[in-house]
Amino acid sequence: MVVGLYFTQKHGKVVWNTILLCTTVILIGYSTYAVIMVRSAANPPMDENNPENAFSLLSYLNRDQYGSAPFLSGQYYNTPLDVREPYLEGKPVYYQNKETGKYEQTNKGEKNKPNYDSKASGFLPRMWSSQAHHKDHYEMWVGGIKGKNKRASNGETIKVPTFVENMAFLFSYQWGHLYWRYFMWNFAGRQNDVQSTKPTDITNGNWITGIAPLDAMRLGNQDKLPESMIGNPGHNKYYMLPFILGLIGLVYQFYKDPKDWLVLGLLFFFTGMMINFYTNPPSPQPRERDYAYVGSFYVFAIWIAVGVYALYEMLSKKIPKTISAVGVSVACLILVPTIMANQNWDDHNRNGVYTASDFAKNYLNSCAPNAILFTNGDNDTFPLWYVQEVLRYRTDVRVVNLSLLNTDWYIEQMRRKAWDADGIPQRLPESKLRQGTNDYLPIYEKPGVTGFRDVDEMIAFVADDTPKSKVGVGQNRKQVDYFPSKNFKISVDKAKVLANGTVSKENADRIVDNVEWTVNKSYIMKNDLIILDILAANDWERPIYFAITTGADSYLGLTNYFQLEGLAYRLVPYKAQSNDGQTGEVALDIMYKNLMTKFKWGGMKDDDIYMNENNRRMCMNFRNNFSRLSGEFIRIGEKEKAIEVLDECMEAIPERNVPFNYFVLSIAENYYRLEEYEKGNKIIGSLVDRYENDLRYYLSLKGKDRKYVKEESDRARYILQQIIMMTNERYKEAGMQEGMQDRFTSINSLLMNQPQ
Repeated sequence: MVVGLYFTQKHGKVVWNTILLCTTVILIGYSTYAVIMVRSAANPPMDENNPENAFSLLSYLNRDQYGSAPFLSGQYYNTPLDVREPYLEGKPVYYQNKETGKYEQTNKGEKNKPNYDSKASGFLPRMWSSQAHHKDHYEMWVGGIKGKNKRASNGETIKVPTFVENMAFLFSYQWGHLYWRYFMWNFAGRQNDVQSTKPTDITNGNWITGIAPLDAMRLGNQDKLPESMIGNPGHNKYYMLPFILGLIGLVYQFYKDPKDWLVLGLLFFFTGMMINFYTNPPSPQPRERDYAYVGSFYVFAIWIAVGVYALYEMLSKKIPKTISAVGVSVACLILVPTIMANQNWDDHNRNGVYTASDFAKNYLNSCAPNAILFTNGDNDTFPLWYVQEVLRYRTDVRVVNLSLLNTDWYIEQMRRKAWDADGIPQRLPESKLRQGTNDYLPIYEKPGVTGFRDVDEMIAFVADDTPKSKVGVGQNRKQVDYFPSKNFKISVDKAKVLANGTVSKENADRIVDNVEWTVNKSYIMKNDLIILDILAANDWERPIYFAITTGADSYLGLTNYFQLEGLAYRLVPYKAQSNDGQTGEVALDIMYKNLMTKFKWGGMKDDDIYMNENNRRMCMNFRNNFSRLSGEFIRIGEKEKAIEVLDECMEAIPERNVPFNYFVLSIAENYYRLEEYEKGNKIIGSLVDRYENDLRYYLSLKGKDRKYVKEESDRARYILQQIIMMTNERYKEAGMQEGMQDRFTSINSLLMNQPQ
């Protein structure tokens, strides 16, 4: 390449020099992928996709684990499979047999790729996902789907969305909500940092200008905005000044240099709207995606700079150039960067914020030594990997991500020792866990298989490769593994669980002979299968925990044996006694030690810091845990400890960083139960201020805007009603109603929809 570049440069071969130069840059760019393979070959503890050979690297680069969406043509959300050939042979999946040194195709001849009926498919399908919540959102974003009739290959007539309706979704959601809204966030202003998922949501996540009449046209009356909205750190008003300046630059460049404008315009389009046109995202998305379009926003920032020069040139025709240059520069700096810095600083400043690492440590500190902790999703897993890998903190805990546990490469990694943690115990052979094998197992309750069956027996049944452990599924009656019952049990060795600390001596008489539970599903996914395999192989040797944020579907019906010890439930061999109706029995001593001495609070206890929506949502779990712990101390009569726990909650998670909401009502009520009336009244007073102001704002809206906030309005009404009942009926002795009688009278009139 070097010789070629030198030769073509010397002899004036412009075209060939350009070709070689472009090829060189491409090779340099792609050479960085070598780092991925080198790292993977070293087998680090976390090695996503395991891209250490050609096939796994290709799968990694193609993002196969995320699936694909139709682009120019394909299925709609209700398109059936082709009745003649419902499934096709998918892309070959290869497994590297380390014994033979060869790659073996694991899905040869298997037809598992859905073949959608071409008669009920169409051009540019935007509404394609068949997931129920996606289908509901499609209708919501286009105002209902009338559709058009199409006769499918099975003879049925179905209504598929029309081309116009698909384009309506493209413009309203994929471009309007997922691009232009983000664009205006950056150059006009932002309402708040709360995620928006509905077209009718006028209180969260919208773009604003700060010009009240202009914003009122889209978002309703802006004169009575409550403090909960104005005080949100993400409430940023730019008065459209960056947008206007960029627009001036765009127009100026178009007239001055159309060719350069076209280059920037194409970059603006392809790194912005075209991303959504290609990826075809459904609604809702799990989080706001504004970071995906930063390239497009950079282009507009260039036009802002051009806009400054355009203003200078226009003014220099009327006033001296020096004065014009200085005046325009100062004015633009004050009106754009200075305003943006002033508005953005509080919600972009991360100084003193250590919530990610501290909350991750709290997850790990919720676990006993040498534990296995099941987590789910990025927010509950990546910080834990960070503190283990980088900070070398609690490396004895094996973090198992349930989302990734559906992949063979991750299961293989989980079997290896990582840091100080042993691999997960398993009994199923590798051949049962390869990609495309046992991705899900049906549950067919077999006649004669009665009662609760030992998980050891059930795993052995799946491991068996004889015909008796198979069942035919699909049109071709493919023989697959299955479970013959949905009722499972784990036998308990009482001496072992007492000796290794799984059960304390105080709870020895509660130990059951068998932990029995039912999986209320018709199938088992691969990650569920691995959980069952771990339970069978572990045999109470290592502590088993589930993160409290994992979700009920991942608990497999085991919640009757959950013990809450912090941010995780521990599986214990006795029936949980939940006295507050929530999941899990509160382990008093362990919870007290964790919340009061072990847990760290990411800086919010000591300083005024910015807590984004995810952090604020996480703090609801902490406040709930403090409430549950204090409630247990109240139940057993240890009032001093109950007060201590509540006081720590108020100090560790202060209102100034995490505004009060419905989840602190139980904190206030526990203070009342403990006769700490002043502390309870302080919380209630703050809640009244917030929700009364919110309700007044909702009731100030008219017409369709009032309908749009009905859910929020009903929530505010409910909370205010609960407060009035709590202070005027259940805890009159707190004296709250005496000083707020007029206030409560006013609130009652609001509750009857008669604003004062």
